[in-house]
Amino acid sequence: MDKYRCKVCGYIYDPAKSDPDNGIPAGTSFDKLPDTWVCPECGAPKDEFEKV
Repeated sequence: MDKYRCKVCGYIYDPAKSDPDNGIPAGTSFDKLPDTWVCPECGAPKDEFEKV
């Protein structure tokens, strides 16, 4: 699965780790994240991420 980088702060969303602190289980691909999900570091929306 692809990793995505926040264009605002540089946070890397890694599906292998995901975002368990915000209820997203490991193994969740970026395209399966809810539309309401935001960067856990800076709060940027999903459309501020790019594939790396």
